[in-house]
Amino acid sequence: MTPKGIDPLPIQKWTNKHENFTHDLVPNASFKLWNPPGQKHRERYLATTKNFQWLINHALNNNLKLRAMGSGWSFTKIGVTDGGLIDTASLNFSFPISENYTNTNYVKQSEDLYFLQCGAIIHEVNTRLAAKNPQRSIKASGASNGQTIAGALSTGTHGAAIKVGAIPDFVVGLHIITGSNKHIWLERASYPVASTEFVTWLDADLVKDDALFNAALVSFGSFGFIHGVMIETEPQFLLTEHREGPIAYNDILKNAMKTLDFTGLNLPGTGINGAIYHFEVLFNIHDFEPNNPAKGAFVKYMFKKPFQLPHIPLQRNNDFTYGDDLLGIISTVLDKLPGSGLLIPAMVNLMFGLAFKPEPPRVGTIREMFNYTKFRGKVASAAMAIDIQDSPRAVELIVEVNKQKPFPGGLSLRYVKGTQATLGFTKFPNTCVLEMDGVDGQPARDFFDMVWNKFEQEGIAYTLHWGKINFNLNETRLNQMYGNTKVQAWVDARNELLDTPVMHIFTNPFIAQCGLAKINGAIV
Repeated sequence: MTPKGIDPLPIQKWTNKHENFTHDLVPNASFKLWNPPGQKHRERYLATTKNFQWLINHALNNNLKLRAMGSGWSFTKIGVTDGGLIDTASLNFSFPISENYTNTNYVKQSEDLYFLQCGAIIHEVNTRLAAKNPQRSIKASGASNGQTIAGALSTGTHGAAIKVGAIPDFVVGLHIITGSNKHIWLERASYPVASTEFVTWLDADLVKDDALFNAALVSFGSFGFIHGVMIETEPQFLLTEHREGPIAYNDILKNAMKTLDFTGLNLPGTGINGAIYHFEVLFNIHDFEPNNPAKGAFVKYMFKKPFQLPHIPLQRNNDFTYGDDLLGIISTVLDKLPGSGLLIPAMVNLMFGLAFKPEPPRVGTIREMFNYTKFRGKVASAAMAIDIQDSPRAVELIVEVNKQKPFPGGLSLRYVKGTQATLGFTKFPNTCVLEMDGVDGQPARDFFDMVWNKFEQEGIAYTLHWGKINFNLNETRLNQMYGNTKVQAWVDARNELLDTPVMHIFTNPFIAQCGLAKINGAIV
């Protein structure tokens, strides 16, 4: 009999949100967690911690493998296992951190800190922070905000804030269940955030270690169960978003793409709307010609400025909106064009024509700009991170590949500050993320494969988004991408935090394929 707060989940097959794959599960190995009733948050939270530990003990006794399941957003099997899935979507407590729970050596203020249970959805976090008085905000956001905080963190989900970084880069503390009788509060020794009183509230063991923390940030559910996440927030702010194009793909644009020096572009709004916060370049690779403004690039950019009251909330329509990423746009086209299961270049041209028609700038908060993306299944998304210096050459190579392997979709470039996470894919100090979004199927897979091979032939260093299509990842490529030292540091951290039997529980074929499931030099 399971404890209160754990319900059996009678599933033997599971399909991810984007319908890219269906995975077989062991019968009677999956469960749904919920916070048991109690008079206080702490009482309920601690009961759920014990339920996580019960699940680990159950797995040890029955030789099961487990993986936490958030929103099922990933396009890859990184988040599934040859065992059971643990549905954590109901674990969505969140609360601000008071001064007595804040370390006296914390360099900011206690109001900057916010604690989230693992199942809290990013869009809901935005809503809760906006309801504070005064209002708060997360620092950066992607366009699709249906992921849980633990899922988005664990795959290195990024936004396009050029001076902030991806989600792991505003996470400052982790509560991880690492065994049937072990759980830790993990933070950097160099950046203390939690007081002894807060660690006591969790009833956890305190571990302060930069290397362990940086490894655990992007660990795909293989370091145990992440129960709680502490993030840094900031006062609410506004974004003024502009959209221009098409504009010529010429030396001026290429220089901006390589340096993030936007002076030559003479972007409308510069100098009156604050600092540039977000910069994105989109290409219709089916209708592209250098130096031809009619067949050039589309540019989306946002300025950041302080929040002011009164504020009229940005109203989003049901069509294309400024906050949509390319994947959301493609999904909307599929909804508008029934039967368009295979996008052809003509449909891609139509998509860009609909999505990027001229509109005046809009102003909104992160919550208003980046909504919970509506999408339809059978979409494909692959994302590569490169150094911004390589971005023009990368675009030109992708255009050439498209001539040989036509891709049913488009290309966008988003820029983000590099991460401290050991295996965070936004690893370059100034990272450009190449997002190739389209309709799933063999043409898309052939295109992705050829792009990856072409980059390797041309010597362009790249990494792949952990949560997007990345079927070419293996141990050799991973060491080429991150270097042997970083990969070994991640493996060592996992060995230090988990006992060997528990490591078996949280090992899946994906990390084994990548050479990350090593115990004392041997593959699990």
